[in-house]
Amino acid sequence: MAPVSPTVARWELVLRLRELREQRGFDSATFAKRVGFTPANWSHVEKGRRVLTASTIEPVLTLLEVDGEEHAELLELLAASKERGWWAKASALIGPELQRYYGMEFGADSIRSYDSLVVPGLLQTEEYTRALISADVMIRPVQVEQLVAVRMRRQERLRDADHLELTAVIGEATLLQQIGGPKVLRGQLEHLAMLLDELDSLTVRVIPFAAPRGAMLGGASFHLLDFTSESLPTFGWAESAVFGGPVEDPDQIRDLGFAFVRALDQSLSRAESLDMIKSYSQG
Repeated sequence: MAPVSPTVARWELVLRLRELREQRGFDSATFAKRVGFTPANWSHVEKGRRVLTASTIEPVLTLLEVDGEEHAELLELLAASKERGWWAKASALIGPELQRYYGMEFGADSIRSYDSLVVPGLLQTEEYTRALISADVMIRPVQVEQLVAVRMRRQERLRDADHLELTAVIGEATLLQQIGGPKVLRGQLEHLAMLLDELDSLTVRVIPFAAPRGAMLGGASFHLLDFTSESLPTFGWAESAVFGGPVEDPDQIRDLGFAFVRALDQSLSRAESLDMIKSYSQG
């Protein structure tokens, strides 16, 4: 089971409250007035932009006729949502959307990841990460080491007691792209092979150059996060050369899921992928 994440707790709380409101037949504006909120403020609550308190949630739960075990669960989620995750301490470096993603990642049970040209952040070495971040002209040199430390902190989920299940699909070009130079790439590939040898919870699958046309999904990358709680849907994050942000629309999540399955079907097995990674690391 994944560790408790304030970000995930808040998300689950607002999703369950919205679902209950809709089940009870309240529209958002009417409900807001009945519980002492303006429609705009209640909208912020349901979007996770405003946090309820122990006093403001009680009229909400009363109107929704929530009691017993469910009442206790929602109060526990409220308490957990008020904790401060490690990613919040990096707010001067990373914006609110990335903080949200890191919070979701911390509380995820499993992740399906697709990257066509770079090794996923959770699997990068410090040197590889530093080379990637340093190449971004929008990042000041003084911030580079701080951002490297943030990425290394994220990777603790791979080895903690509640280890993350990660399935990553990458293109063969990733194993040749000399980010940081030949030495850095070699170290990265050796690190990747070591992780695969050590962690049963990690799977890396490589789409070879010989895969049928259409197996690769271009230069994009995306990540699909799933959670222990049955109340939570899949959370997505997609990136391109100029954009990176959350994907929560169910239809878009479904399409990304199909795309991941297609990429996985065209990739080498875990064992074959490991053999290819070791071969390139020795080349």
